[in-house]
Amino acid sequence: LQIKGYDRLLTMTDGAMSISPDLKQKSQIIQNAIYYAHSMGIEKPKVAVVAALELVNPDMPATIDAACLAKMSERGQIVGGIVDGPLGFDNAISKEAAKYKGVESPVSGEVDIVLVPNIESGNIFAKGLVYLANAVPAGLLLGAKAPVVLVSRSDSAQSKLYSIALGVLMSEMTKTKV
Repeated sequence: LQIKGYDRLLTMTDGAMSISPDLKQKSQIIQNAIYYAHSMGIEKPKVAVVAALELVNPDMPATIDAACLAKMSERGQIVGGIVDGPLGFDNAISKEAAKYKGVESPVSGEVDIVLVPNIESGNIFAKGLVYLANAVPAGLLLGAKAPVVLVSRSDSAQSKLYSIALGVLMSEMTKTKV
C-alpha cells in the first residue's frame, strides 16, 4: 500500500486468501512477506503482528499467536526480519502512540509489513486505507510456484497497473532465485 503521510510502502498480509490462518500458516505468511520485502530492497524488514491490543490476553487468540510469532523470530524460526507483537495498529505505525502507551518495540513507527489476524480484519484494514486515506494498493499472492496478481473489482486502474507491475517484478525475481 502506498499511503500519503507514511514514509514507506506498507505491506499488509494476509487479507485476501487465508480466512483464519493458524500459527504455522502465519509464520509461513510472514516468511513469504519477508522474502518479498528483501526482493524490494528492504534488508531487514520490520514486521508488526497486530491485534486489538498490545498485551497478551488468553481470551484473544490473535494476541497469543502474535507473541508466539515474535518469539519464533527471536529464536530463528522466522528469519530475515524483525518481528514483534502483539501490537495494536496505532503503536505499530506510530512511535508516539507506542510511547504514550508505554510500549517498547523495535518496529514501532517503522513498520514495513503488517500481519493481520484474519481475512476480515485485513479486508477492512486495506479498504479503510484505500477509501479514507487515499492509499493505492497493489495485490499479489505469494507462496505459490509463481506470484499471482490479486485485484479487487473496485480497484482503480492505477491499482490494477501496480498489481500487474509488481507481479511481473516478483516473477522475474523468482526466476533469478531458481
